[in-house]
Amino acid sequence: MAYDKFTVLRSTAVPMPIENVDTDQIIPARFLKATERKGFGDNLFRDWRYNSDDTPKKDFVLNNPIYSGKILVGGKNFGSGSSREHAAWAIYDYGFRCVVSSFFADIFKGNSLNVGILPVTVSEGFLDTIFKAIEADPKTEIEVNLSDQTITLLATGEQETFDINGYKKHNLMNGYDDIDYLQAMKSDITAFAEKSLY
Repeated sequence: MAYDKFTVLRSTAVPMPIENVDTDQIIPARFLKATERKGFGDNLFRDWRYNSDDTPKKDFVLNNPIYSGKILVGGKNFGSGSSREHAAWAIYDYGFRCVVSSFFADIFKGNSLNVGILPVTVSEGFLDTIFKAIEADPKTEIEVNLSDQTITLLATGEQETFDINGYKKHNLMNGYDDIDYLQAMKSDITAFAEKSLY
Protein backbone atom coordinates (compact mmCIF):
# COMPACT_ATOMS: atom_id res chain seq x y z
CA MET A 1 0.00 0.00 0.00
CA ALA A 2 1.42 3.37 -0.99
CA TYR A 3 -0.10 5.38 1.84
CA ASP A 4 -2.91 5.53 4.37
CA LYS A 5 -6.45 5.13 3.10
CA PHE A 6 -8.40 8.39 3.05
CA THR A 7 -12.11 8.14 3.81
CA VAL A 8 -13.26 10.63 6.47
CA LEU A 9 -10.83 12.96 8.20
CA ARG A 10 -11.86 14.88 11.32
CA SER A 11 -9.14 17.15 12.61
CA THR A 12 -8.13 20.55 13.86
CA ALA A 13 -6.29 22.63 11.29
CA VAL A 14 -3.20 24.77 10.88
CA PRO A 15 -3.99 28.14 9.24
CA MET A 16 -1.59 29.70 6.76
CA PRO A 17 -3.44 32.63 5.14
CA ILE A 18 -0.62 33.43 2.72
CA GLU A 19 -1.33 33.66 -1.01
CA ASN A 20 0.94 32.34 -3.77
CA VAL A 21 2.87 29.88 -1.60
CA ASP A 22 5.25 28.26 -4.08
CA THR A 23 7.02 24.92 -4.02
CA ASP A 24 10.41 26.47 -3.21
CA GLN A 25 8.92 27.92 -0.05
CA ILE A 26 7.30 24.58 0.79
CA ILE A 27 10.61 22.72 0.41
CA PRO A 28 13.71 24.76 -0.56
CA ALA A 29 15.76 23.42 -3.47
CA ARG A 30 18.79 22.57 -1.32
CA PHE A 31 16.81 19.75 0.31
CA LEU A 32 15.92 17.91 -2.90
CA LYS A 33 18.83 15.47 -2.98
CA ALA A 34 17.00 12.49 -1.50
CA THR A 35 14.90 10.25 -3.73
CA GLU A 36 12.81 8.55 -1.03
CA ARG A 37 9.74 10.16 0.53
CA LYS A 38 11.24 10.15 4.03
CA GLY A 39 12.62 12.99 6.13
CA PHE A 40 11.25 15.88 4.09
CA GLY A 41 8.83 16.93 6.82
CA ASP A 42 11.75 18.18 8.91
CA ASN A 43 12.39 20.82 6.27
CA LEU A 44 8.82 21.74 5.38
CA PHE A 45 8.73 25.56 5.07
CA ARG A 46 12.33 25.46 6.32
CA ASP A 47 13.23 29.09 5.63
CA TRP A 48 9.97 30.30 7.16
CA ARG A 49 10.24 27.99 10.20
CA TYR A 50 13.88 28.53 11.17
CA ASN A 51 16.48 31.25 11.48
CA SER A 52 19.92 30.86 9.90
CA ASP A 53 21.19 29.39 13.19
CA ASP A 54 18.44 26.72 13.11
CA THR A 55 16.46 28.26 15.95
CA PRO A 56 12.68 28.27 15.39
CA LYS A 57 11.02 31.51 14.31
CA LYS A 58 8.43 32.11 17.02
CA ASP A 59 6.02 33.97 14.77
CA PHE A 60 5.66 31.16 12.20
CA VAL A 61 2.47 29.14 12.52
CA LEU A 62 4.11 25.68 12.54
CA ASN A 63 6.09 26.79 15.59
CA ASN A 64 2.97 27.92 17.43
CA PRO A 65 1.79 25.12 19.76
CA ILE A 66 -1.83 26.32 19.79
CA TYR A 67 -2.23 25.09 16.20
CA SER A 68 -2.10 21.43 15.26
CA GLY A 69 -3.86 18.84 13.17
CA LYS A 70 -3.74 16.94 9.91
CA ILE A 71 -5.30 19.71 7.81
CA LEU A 72 -3.32 22.65 6.42
CA VAL A 73 -5.43 25.62 5.33
CA GLY A 74 -3.56 27.79 2.83
CA GLY A 75 -4.22 30.96 0.92
CA LYS A 76 -5.14 31.27 -2.74
CA ASN A 77 -2.80 29.77 -5.36
CA PHE A 78 -1.14 27.23 -3.10
CA GLY A 79 1.70 25.16 -4.58
CA SER A 80 2.61 27.45 -7.46
CA GLY A 81 6.05 27.57 -9.03
CA SER A 82 8.24 24.74 -10.25
CA SER A 83 7.10 21.15 -10.55
CA ARG A 84 8.44 19.51 -7.41
CA GLU A 85 7.13 16.20 -6.08
CA HIS A 86 9.19 16.81 -2.95
CA ALA A 87 6.81 19.60 -1.92
CA ALA A 88 3.96 17.10 -1.61
CA TRP A 89 6.30 14.59 0.05
CA ALA A 90 7.26 17.20 2.68
CA ILE A 91 3.64 18.02 3.49
CA TYR A 92 2.75 14.33 3.82
CA ASP A 93 5.86 13.50 5.83
CA TYR A 94 5.13 16.33 8.26
CA GLY A 95 1.76 14.75 8.99
CA PHE A 96 -0.76 16.68 6.92
CA ARG A 97 -3.29 14.58 5.01
CA CYS A 98 -5.37 17.40 3.54
CA VAL A 99 -4.63 20.89 2.23
CA VAL A 100 -7.48 23.36 1.79
CA SER A 101 -7.28 26.40 -0.47
CA SER A 102 -9.40 28.38 -2.91
CA PHE A 103 -7.00 27.55 -5.74
CA PHE A 104 -4.16 25.07 -6.30
CA ALA A 105 -1.48 24.97 -8.96
CA ASP A 106 -2.34 21.99 -11.20
CA ILE A 107 1.02 20.22 -10.91
CA PHE A 108 1.09 20.52 -7.12
CA LYS A 109 -2.48 19.23 -6.97
CA GLY A 110 -1.57 16.20 -9.06
CA ASN A 111 1.56 15.48 -7.04
CA SER A 112 -0.44 15.68 -3.81
CA LEU A 113 -3.08 13.24 -5.02
CA ASN A 114 -0.31 10.84 -6.09
CA VAL A 115 1.14 10.61 -2.56
CA GLY A 116 -2.04 10.49 -0.47
CA ILE A 117 -2.74 14.15 0.25
CA LEU A 118 -6.24 15.40 -0.54
CA PRO A 119 -6.25 18.95 -1.95
CA VAL A 120 -9.68 20.43 -1.28
CA THR A 121 -10.68 23.47 -3.32
CA VAL A 122 -13.28 25.70 -1.67
CA SER A 123 -14.78 29.07 -2.54
CA GLU A 124 -12.91 32.16 -1.39
CA GLY A 125 -15.83 32.96 0.91
CA PHE A 126 -15.75 29.58 2.61
CA LEU A 127 -11.96 29.73 2.91
CA ASP A 128 -12.33 33.04 4.73
CA THR A 129 -14.97 31.47 6.98
CA ILE A 130 -12.55 28.65 7.86
CA PHE A 131 -9.73 31.09 8.67
CA LYS A 132 -12.02 33.14 10.91
CA ALA A 133 -13.29 30.03 12.69
CA ILE A 134 -9.74 28.85 13.45
CA GLU A 135 -8.72 32.33 14.57
CA ALA A 136 -11.66 32.43 16.98
CA ASP A 137 -10.96 28.91 18.25
CA PRO A 138 -7.74 27.06 17.32
CA LYS A 139 -9.43 23.82 18.39
CA THR A 140 -12.05 24.18 15.66
CA GLU A 141 -12.57 20.81 14.00
CA ILE A 142 -13.07 20.27 10.31
CA GLU A 143 -14.48 17.15 8.71
CA VAL A 144 -13.40 16.19 5.22
CA ASN A 145 -15.55 13.40 3.81
CA LEU A 146 -14.02 12.06 0.62
CA SER A 147 -16.87 9.68 -0.15
CA ASP A 148 -19.44 12.49 -0.04
CA GLN A 149 -16.93 15.09 -1.27
CA THR A 150 -17.84 17.51 1.50
CA ILE A 151 -15.88 19.71 3.88
CA THR A 152 -17.66 20.80 7.06
CA LEU A 153 -16.98 23.09 9.99
CA LEU A 154 -18.28 20.80 12.71
CA ALA A 155 -19.07 23.55 15.23
CA THR A 156 -21.50 25.34 12.92
CA GLY A 157 -22.38 22.78 10.27
CA GLU A 158 -21.27 25.12 7.48
CA GLN A 159 -20.35 22.99 4.53
CA GLU A 160 -19.21 22.99 0.92
CA THR A 161 -18.76 20.27 -1.65
CA PHE A 162 -15.56 19.81 -3.63
CA ASP A 163 -14.62 18.18 -6.92
CA ILE A 164 -12.13 15.36 -7.43
CA ASN A 165 -11.21 13.12 -10.34
CA GLY A 166 -12.96 9.75 -9.96
CA TYR A 167 -9.79 7.73 -10.51
CA LYS A 168 -7.85 9.73 -7.91
CA LYS A 169 -10.75 9.45 -5.47
CA HIS A 170 -10.76 5.67 -5.85
CA ASN A 171 -7.02 5.51 -5.27
CA LEU A 172 -7.13 7.73 -2.18
CA MET A 173 -9.94 5.74 -0.62
CA ASN A 174 -7.96 2.53 -1.15
CA GLY A 175 -4.51 3.89 -0.32
CA TYR A 176 -3.30 3.19 -3.85
CA ASP A 177 -0.70 4.87 -5.98
CA ASP A 178 -0.78 4.23 -9.74
CA ILE A 179 1.23 1.01 -9.43
CA ASP A 180 -0.96 -0.31 -6.61
CA TYR A 181 -4.01 0.37 -8.78
CA LEU A 182 -2.60 -1.76 -11.59
CA GLN A 183 -1.55 -4.52 -9.21
CA ALA A 184 -5.07 -4.63 -7.80
CA MET A 185 -6.29 -5.28 -11.35
CA LYS A 186 -3.63 -7.90 -12.09
CA SER A 187 -6.04 -10.81 -12.38
CA ASP A 188 -8.36 -8.83 -14.68
CA ILE A 189 -5.43 -7.74 -16.84
CA THR A 190 -4.12 -11.31 -17.06
CA ALA A 191 -7.57 -12.67 -17.98
CA PHE A 192 -8.00 -9.99 -20.66
CA ALA A 193 -4.55 -10.72 -22.09
CA GLU A 194 -5.21 -14.45 -22.20
CA LYS A 195 -8.58 -13.92 -23.86
CA SER A 196 -7.01 -11.63 -26.44
CA LEU A 197 -4.60 -14.39 -27.49
CA TYR A 198 -7.42 -16.51 -28.86
